[in-house]
Amino acid sequence: MLREQNVILDVTGHKCPVPVLRVRRMLESLPQGAILKVMASDSMTQIDVPHFCQESGYDLLEMTEEKAVFYFLIKKTGE
Repeated sequence: MLREQNVILDVTGHKCPVPVLRVRRMLESLPQGAILKVMASDSMTQIDVPHFCQESGYDLLEMTEEKAVFYFLIKKTGE
């Protein structure tokens, strides 16, 4: 049985559209079933990342905020 791959992508300090572009590039390079944890500081990612996941067919598992950093857990599915 394949184990899910977990990867962290830190895009803190980057402004729109860079975080979503880097998320897309990273997800494209990961195998199906991988979980990507994204850390971002741009408040627009709260809108952009969920929209990107919905449009691209990825599962947004979790979205949280702690000390002005937004965390997203995205599972690579579909395609």
